[in-house]
Amino acid sequence: MKFADIIGQQALKRHLAESIDRGRISHAQLFTGAAGTGALPLAIAYAQYLNCPNRSGGDSCGVCPSCQQIAQLAHPDVHFVFPVNKQGKKSGEVVLSSDFMPLWREIMTDTNGYFTRQMWYDRLDLGKTLQGMISAKEADEIIRRLSFKSFESEYKVMIIWLPEMMNEEAANKILKILEEPWEKTIFLMVSERPDLLLSTIISRTQEVAVPRLTVEDLMPMVEGDEQQRRNTARLAAGDLIEMRRLTGGEEDAVRRESFDLFCRLMRLSYNDKHLELIDWADEVATLSREQQRSMLLHAARLLRESYMLHAGLGSISYLWGEEAKFCNNFAPFIGNQNIEFLIGEIETAMRQISQNGNARIVFTHFALAVSKQINRLR
Repeated sequence: MKFADIIGQQALKRHLAESIDRGRISHAQLFTGAAGTGALPLAIAYAQYLNCPNRSGGDSCGVCPSCQQIAQLAHPDVHFVFPVNKQGKKSGEVVLSSDFMPLWREIMTDTNGYFTRQMWYDRLDLGKTLQGMISAKEADEIIRRLSFKSFESEYKVMIIWLPEMMNEEAANKILKILEEPWEKTIFLMVSERPDLLLSTIISRTQEVAVPRLTVEDLMPMVEGDEQQRRNTARLAAGDLIEMRRLTGGEEDAVRRESFDLFCRLMRLSYNDKHLELIDWADEVATLSREQQRSMLLHAARLLRESYMLHAGLGSISYLWGEEAKFCNNFAPFIGNQNIEFLIGEIETAMRQISQNGNARIVFTHFALAVSKQINRLR
């Protein structure tokens, strides 16, 4: 993967290329950002640029044997580790990333490296309850692989996707090699939730913060006149995965469901219907993690838009149709007194769901907390 294959992030791509050109290569780097910003593709493009013998103009050549092997995720000196698990795993059975490389190559090819953790878990067929993990045995395998001399390239590279999914034993096992790796050994970690990492890991890495994409980066993906394209790109909130959902046929049903759930939550909250709110939470708890995440993101956006309407900033609001009608009616109940708390409750629910919290408990607390805040402005 070349830097040119990655959407947007021009300044960051230049910075990464220049750091290699100047010999400023940190042995442990932590790429942080949402899945749809391109953090994983950037890490792979960095590894390809690092090992390309013909790099020029701030990018790898893309045609040499090293570039072609990395593009196919088959380079003997570029290793991948990611959360794995499997249904029906027997007690004591060990599953490693290497066992799932065909699926990894498949999802990378299908998405060009832009995919969520839940999308990966769906490929693994983990269902609604199982989550992937990076085990202590995987940490042993990392150390074993990197102990060998490089086969073809100057640098050995270990790309760890979602290091926050390492258990504590695994994280502790790699601390020493992370701090004092073998010569010409590079760690590239790609994290969506660096706040879940051990402080001892964070202190041993150099952060590469990957910002959200700009509206201008995303507009070419949308058809229609300029205003329609800009509105849709803004709704994606700088996330390419969300943009694909917005422009894909399947998004209509997901968006409709999320909007309906949001409207019901607000109406039940306004009317203080506690028993019905618990029923609402039970219904949401039956959805997949990805559907729950989509609903929460949708709720956060509509709450922010309602707040802008309440503040008299409707001219910069990006709402139309049923969303505009509902939020205009509901805006008087979203103000300075509760917007920060409501967004905080959404962020807490998303964090708890991502940590495999009990969905029924999470959404029951969420619904009741939202009801309390909505009634502050009645």
